Amino acid sequence: MKLASYRLAGESTWGIIEGDTAFHVGKTLSGRYADLKGLIAAQAFGEAAEARTRSARSPLAELEWLPVIPNPDKVFCVGLNYETHRKETGRAVVQHPTIFGRFANTQTAHMADILQPRVSTNLDYEGELAVVIGKAGRYIEHEHAFEHVAGYACYNDGSVRDWQHHTHQFTPGKNFPQTGAFGPWMMTPEELGELAPLRIQTRLNGEVVQDATLGQMIFDIPTVIKYCSSFNPLEPGDVILMGTPGGVGVKRTPPLWMKPGDTVEVEIERLGTLRNGIAAEA
Repeated sequence: MKLASYRLAGESTWGIIEGDTAFHVGKTLSGRYADLKGLIAAQAFGEAAEARTRSARSPLAELEWLPVIPNPDKVFCVGLNYETHRKETGRAVVQHPTIFGRFANTQTAHMADILQPRVSTNLDYEGELAVVIGKAGRYIEHEHAFEHVAGYACYNDGSVRDWQHHTHQFTPGKNFPQTGAFGPWMMTPEELGELAPLRIQTRLNGEVVQDATLGQMIFDIPTVIKYCSSFNPLEPGDVILMGTPGGVGVKRTPPLWMKPGDTVEVEIERLGTLRNGIAAEA
């Protein structure tokens, strides 16, 4: 099942995506689940599937996409989680995942612009797999981690590199408005299937700039879920970004920055393609 958040005729809702059609299940179940996070918290995917048959539908072209989860309680980001990226940054091998946070209000949607901020031109791409948490938990053990996953999505964890590198703390460069693109939809685990062989690719203006498989992650999903849930409880709708492969713009010679007028895509095999333009902040 593919589930997305979007606006339809100016009203925020959510629905099931099949091919080129959106079934507006959120409108059908609006009295029960105000948003996609509410459906996930209730583990009501079966109810959503049943409501699909009696829901209005529209072509995808009529939607204004929203971030898959517009209002997550937390967005955890895993840094340096592909060996190719660790090596290109010169960072040492570590025994635990490198975790930092992204604020929910820095997210943007599929087909919306990623913004180059006024204070920098060093806007970099980072194609990533997003894990959407479906069941709350604390101190989640490795063998139970996937029981807490509601689905997966594409994410572009855009980075303002000079601000990221002001100090050893990543937070400023990772939290400019409209730099974290999330979409178009999330796919439930049973539909996506085995993750390891799936290809993740980032393209800037059609040129491949990152290319890897999800199986190349250093710390796998259960390890990251166990680690994050040990220091903070996970809640339904929380998002974990699983890190980016090598090939980032900052490590190229000369550096390759995203700039106004560019188009960037993050594609994960079988999951979908997240597409964004780049615009200057007003």
